[in-house]
Amino acid sequence: MGPLIFLNVAGLALYGAEIMGKVFILTCTLPSFLFFWFMSRDKKGRFFFTFCLADTISLWVIAVTNIVDFYLGGQRYILMFIGRLALFPLAEWAAVGRLRKPYMELQEAVAGGWGLFAGMSALYYALLTVSSNFPVVLTKRTQELPAFLLILMLMPMTYATIFAAMYRQLLLHRRKQSERILQEQKNTLEAQLESQQSIRKMKHDMKGYTATLSGLLRDGKTDEALTYLNGVEAEIDTRSEQFCANPYINAVFVHYAGKFEEIGAKSRMEIQVGEEELPYMELCQILSNGLENASDALKGLEKENRKVSVQMRYNRNYLLIRIRNRCRDDLYVAQGEIPATDKEGQDHGFGLATVKEAAARLDGEILCYTEEGNFVLDVMIPCRAFPNGV
Repeated sequence: MGPLIFLNVAGLALYGAEIMGKVFILTCTLPSFLFFWFMSRDKKGRFFFTFCLADTISLWVIAVTNIVDFYLGGQRYILMFIGRLALFPLAEWAAVGRLRKPYMELQEAVAGGWGLFAGMSALYYALLTVSSNFPVVLTKRTQELPAFLLILMLMPMTYATIFAAMYRQLLLHRRKQSERILQEQKNTLEAQLESQQSIRKMKHDMKGYTATLSGLLRDGKTDEALTYLNGVEAEIDTRSEQFCANPYINAVFVHYAGKFEEIGAKSRMEIQVGEEELPYMELCQILSNGLENASDALKGLEKENRKVSVQMRYNRNYLLIRIRNRCRDDLYVAQGEIPATDKEGQDHGFGLATVKEAAARLDGEILCYTEEGNFVLDVMIPCRAFPNGV
């Protein structure tokens, strides 16, 4: 930006502030916009709003210090210089030191509306530019000063309204996230409780089975005891589904297998996980949210189209999870994109943000996409993130 600043300072020295004030949009604003747009990673609405906001605040400081110097400083530029020397670093300190963190949170949480905010901010910028420089500088049109002062007061109030509305959206986002996590924990605990109750019932029944077998063997009825034992094994198999050895992860699969059965969905579980020590908190969070999204999507389909499959396996150094379910025919998600986090009217949404966060804690990645009428969620987690580096 150094050469651009030098050229504008040279223009002020050669042509004066009045002429440069009328053309600075061409000599400063547009070149700086193109430079920062090229340097920015996010070139969409959030960038436009950030740039327009910063430029408008700078122009506001320039206008205020000009007016103060004209009426109180005798146009000697001393008050203008001192004012800008104080206000610009103060504005930067407030922006970077105080407002950057909540502003970044807003950018992460609020997906839409940035283009509209950027357009409004650009209009404010144009309004300040025209009001202060056309047809001549404002100090030569003192009768218009009251209206200009009202514009200067209205601008920060408008931005305060914008940020208040956006902050309410952030609070709503956090509340939905908390509700989702609580529901997920509730589902996991219910599944664990069901599993524990089933185990207690099985232990109770085993006492009766053992007593019967002991009686048959004591009486020498070996064939009858063998037949009875085969019957016990069959009954145990039908009572409890065992998807994997980890009791926490298995409880999640048992819970959602029951949910899929309730809505008449065909489910296929291919779980190749042994007794390794796994980070079950994050994995349960990933599976619960992924399967909950799949369940929500299937509820909106005809019963004959309700199909879901889950694969979970090791591939050398990685744990791979794939959840694949039928979805609406008009749903399209390109690879690398995550659907919007509004669950209303969407096959998938809010829970995917939680899946991404849980995977990131394990240095993992997720990939979502649609293909042939199915929504696919892939999660890849390096095994070095596991407690013993499985």
